[in-house]
Amino acid sequence: MLEKLFHLKENSTDIKKELLAGFTTFITMAYIIFVNPQMMSSAGMELGAVFVGTCLAAALACIAMGLYANWPIGLAPGMGLNAFFTFTVVGEMGYSWEIALGAVFIAGILFMIMSITRMRQWMLESIPMNLRIAMGCGVGLFIGFIGLKSGGIIVANEATLLSLGDIMQSETLLAVMSFLVIAVLSIRNIPGAMLIGILMVTILGILMGMIEYRGIVSSPPEFASVFLKLDIVGAIDLAMISVIMSFLFVNLFDTAGTLLGVASRANLIEDSGKIINLDKALKADSSASVAGSFLGCSPVTSYVESSAGVEAGGRTGLTAITIGIFFIVAIFFSPLASMVPAYATAGALIYVAILMLGGMERLDWSDNTELLPALIMIIMIPLTFSIANGIALGFIAYVALKVSSGKINDVSSGAWFLALIFLAKVAFLS
Repeated sequence: MLEKLFHLKENSTDIKKELLAGFTTFITMAYIIFVNPQMMSSAGMELGAVFVGTCLAAALACIAMGLYANWPIGLAPGMGLNAFFTFTVVGEMGYSWEIALGAVFIAGILFMIMSITRMRQWMLESIPMNLRIAMGCGVGLFIGFIGLKSGGIIVANEATLLSLGDIMQSETLLAVMSFLVIAVLSIRNIPGAMLIGILMVTILGILMGMIEYRGIVSSPPEFASVFLKLDIVGAIDLAMISVIMSFLFVNLFDTAGTLLGVASRANLIEDSGKIINLDKALKADSSASVAGSFLGCSPVTSYVESSAGVEAGGRTGLTAITIGIFFIVAIFFSPLASMVPAYATAGALIYVAILMLGGMERLDWSDNTELLPALIMIIMIPLTFSIANGIALGFIAYVALKVSSGKINDVSSGAWFLALIFLAKVAFLS
């Protein structure tokens, strides 16, 4: 049955390899079940309920990817967009988390439409490469800023806005240790480095009397407080356009980059250059974001950590289904999730941020009309504490510099479209 469903022999794999690959990928991305609830609980959502929602959304997305697209990809609520959800949409803009979930739903529907039409190709080709790269790098800096703040490594300062925190405080020392453990283990190519770092610091916190031990395994927490609580009508607001666009495009380009990268590693590219079942993979990914909004999650996306499972031999959807099963099992570890402090996850956030900044090497540094808007986007996302505002300023700067430099023909229809939308938002809806 499994052979018929996943074509294991055709893909030069077997059940043992697929199960091992699924476990490997799960270990590398399991940190999200601790980080995401903690992040989104800051928006007023119940931590235990978000924990269950995170596990369920990831499980359903992985199983859908495995059964429909037959790809060895793990999916879960995306890093960066959960921070945008919490700190920008809810925190800065003042919307309720229910309305924010409504925006996630609308963005997911738009992503689905793009996945089944030629809009996806038009958008991917219309957005300048430098700006695509800049989105990921800017989100990385945003995540890093949050990690440094939650770990007490940087603190508010009336004179300088920011300054170095008290490194000798126990919480800050443990945050630094979390990062160092994750970095060293990652350098040594040890699977699950981030998970190990988070759990090690949490255990130290318990031993030092900083955390109350609450057990490890229990029945799942209540889930009703976030299930089907999205407010779609409230999200249909002109001021939410930039938010929806940010959810959509960050997810789109992140997903496209991840899928293309994993496809090449998993031998999913035919000799002709065609990627096997790419359309199905994109449809599975986009539908996962819609489903995630019902479960109380920020946009669900494909994880680049899936490459770890591919390196372990994963080639088919059986790997993805295995990942999904482990996420279901993880639901019963809610007491452990409730004990993980912010300083334990801070190291993971900082490390993810550094990895995301690696994309800057792919920027085109030879043309300032391409480079400067990208750098503006990267810098302004963390400095405005808003992914939406940073992206908006980047697109506006791109069109302005191209037009003023006599390179108006370089501006694609997609870039014009987005720049005008963001300009209207900045001018009339800020």
